[in-house]
Amino acid sequence: MPQPSTPRKTPGRPPRISREEIIGTARRIVTEEGVRKLTMRRLAAEIGSTPMALYHHVRDKEELLVLLLDDYAARELTRPELPDHPRERVVVAAAAIHEALAACPWIVEVLTADDLMSTSALWFVEQIVDGLVECGLSLDQAVHGYRAIWYYTAGEIVVRTTAARRRADGDRTTYREQVFADLDPSELPRLAQAADRWAPLTAKDTYKDGLRALVDGLAVSR
Repeated sequence: MPQPSTPRKTPGRPPRISREEIIGTARRIVTEEGVRKLTMRRLAAEIGSTPMALYHHVRDKEELLVLLLDDYAARELTRPELPDHPRERVVVAAAAIHEALAACPWIVEVLTADDLMSTSALWFVEQIVDGLVECGLSLDQAVHGYRAIWYYTAGEIVVRTTAARRRADGDRTTYREQVFADLDPSELPRLAQAADRWAPLTAKDTYKDGLRALVDGLAVSR
């Protein structure tokens, strides 16, 4: 007796959008306009799709930001050659993070949420924590030390980027310049003495100097 034939499965229509297209378009939006301008509705409109279609690829905006972090870290974070001395290892690993993030400040705006982290960057965190442990800190102290280094790194980039953006807005005198021009030397003698050099001094890139001082302080305060 002939067996009933099994119905042939018709191939489904290929998806109109891909995860790579979603990430690429989202990266362009945040690069050109900032993280706050990235919404699922805006992203769908840019791709020429619907928000519901995006949810087949990413659960929500938070998952999309994590994908952007991983994409950026995989492309831009290069593992440096690490020195043998644990204190220098911490400095080199932290400086590598700073160098990569400074080139793309919107990443810091995402990471400062503190609950979003790129798994591709965990190797750098491991080197910092391990280096601090080898400097004599307990594991708990090393984690706190990493947090201090991260706050310093993220804060330095945010402040420097914001200051650069303000300087690019025009030649008008800033509020700080107005305040420093009218300092009372009898009340604030040191600030008045440095007032005319304050802007160039504070604009100077001293990240590594501050980083070394921070790491040295963590190592001796154990």
